[in-house]
Amino acid sequence: MRGPAAAPEPSVPEGIATVLSVLRSSAVVVDADDRVLKASAPAYSLGLVRGTGLGSTELADLVRQVRRDGQIRETELTLPRGRSGPPLHVTARIAPLSSRLVLALVEDRTHERRVEAIRRDFVANVSHELKTPVGALNLLAEAVQDAAEDPEAVLRFAGRMQTESARLTRLVQQIIELSRLQGDDALGTPETFDVDQVVARAIDQSSIDAQAKQIEVVHNGERGLKLLGNPDEVALALGNLVSNAVAYSNDKSRVVVGAKSVEDRVELSVTDQGIGIPPTEIDRIFERFYRVDPARHRSTGGTGLGLSIVKHVAASHGGEVGVWSVEGQGSTFTLSLPQGTTSTSGSAPPATAGAPTSSTTRADRAPTSIQEARP
Repeated sequence: MRGPAAAPEPSVPEGIATVLSVLRSSAVVVDADDRVLKASAPAYSLGLVRGTGLGSTELADLVRQVRRDGQIRETELTLPRGRSGPPLHVTARIAPLSSRLVLALVEDRTHERRVEAIRRDFVANVSHELKTPVGALNLLAEAVQDAAEDPEAVLRFAGRMQTESARLTRLVQQIIELSRLQGDDALGTPETFDVDQVVARAIDQSSIDAQAKQIEVVHNGERGLKLLGNPDEVALALGNLVSNAVAYSNDKSRVVVGAKSVEDRVELSVTDQGIGIPPTEIDRIFERFYRVDPARHRSTGGTGLGLSIVKHVAASHGGEVGVWSVEGQGSTFTLSLPQGTTSTSGSAPPATAGAPTSSTTRADRAPTSIQEARP
């Protein structure tokens, strides 16, 4: 006569499901046959579970090793993401729950790895960029010493030292601004401010350079608009766009700074009649230190950080920046930001005088303001 059958061992200990649901890590419980008995929702989104098994062979091998010797293991893994994007970088901690069950906790570190890579690249690029003006100043100082008996040479070298010093100052200032914009609270407390005042500040920043090249900088578009955000940062971003437009425009040309309301946004556009941007370069111009034409940047004193600052200002305000450009015809940069409380100005036509046309930030279609910039 047979005795009473032994109670089967529970597939997952009581309370495990509740614990897994509150864990920040992706969690998977695997039995002795490498079957997934329980998994948290993030584990599925990371692709750790495929059907009833583990989706990573590396993770499955670690689970078997832990089941054999009972030792807790922790390691870093790279998980493929298929065709949807780059691989995931994760840290995995595998521990035994019982003689048959193994628990795997996985943390997604992809974002941290990306930030670390960006930081390393940024430091490397900053070091490289700082070496150029610092080295130039050192050489020019030696040249001044060697030409101490030649007043004309001393004046010439001193002028070049001032140019390199100004470039170095501008580079350091933009590095500080970019670092601040990448902070956790870059925007601060948003406020409603006048677009007209920001446009005037941006134009005034480049007035001397524009006069030197006989470039006319025009404020066009709707008046009396309001923006919600940080006026200093928006003025900085728009000032960088105007400065670039002046630097890369031909002498005696025209730069148009426009503003218009589109639904709940204000679109600030800067249109020039300059050299334009090659189609193959448009996707990269907002990268830090990226230069379409390094030789031209040296002659204009560019740092390669201006457009990156514009991109960060747009992102911190919940907006976006786009560009339309044709080589030899010019470029239009459009900064789209959330609109604040609007008001009308008596010195300009009201915004309701005509239905505003929707503009685009795509590179394959020109905004209507590009036509206004043509003489």
